[in-house]
Amino acid sequence: MSQLQTAPPSHPYATRLHWAGSTGGGLRSYSRDHVATAAPATPVVELSADSAFRGDPDRLNPEQLVVMAASSCQMLSFLGAAARAGVDVLAYDDAATSHLDLTATPARLGAIRLAVTVRVAAGTDETLVQELAEQAHHACYVAASLAVPVEVALTVLFGAVTVG
Repeated sequence: MSQLQTAPPSHPYATRLHWAGSTGGGLRSYSRDHVATAAPATPVVELSADSAFRGDPDRLNPEQLVVMAASSCQMLSFLGAAARAGVDVLAYDDAATSHLDLTATPARLGAIRLAVTVRVAAGTDETLVQELAEQAHHACYVAASLAVPVEVALTVLFGAVTVG
């Protein structure tokens, strides 16, 4: 690359994963538990396989992480779009789901469905909020990177959150 050319913008992501044990006893005997880190963040994420595959149900599994990443990316993209548009978002909740399709070859996650409820300031234009959610969906890096569709269903609520 010449001095006049610059590398395209990039944001590298690196993680470290560790497992130790023995597979010597066969398929049913080894631990699926492992840990992962992603510097500069300091938490150690304790992972396992889904409990249906002999994993520890008290640990996150890779499939959950994919669904969680799609949900988080949509939220962050939406909050950024709302802030740029001057929309006051007061709360954002998502009940994200998917399923492992074992009939597919190879087996894979099915569509990821994001059931988003967003609370905005009273008087906010609901059509604008829907448009911002659509913009966020198209801007979400994770959704754009996945082979499975990410579907967003948005419910808009208005006004401050009341505490009972």
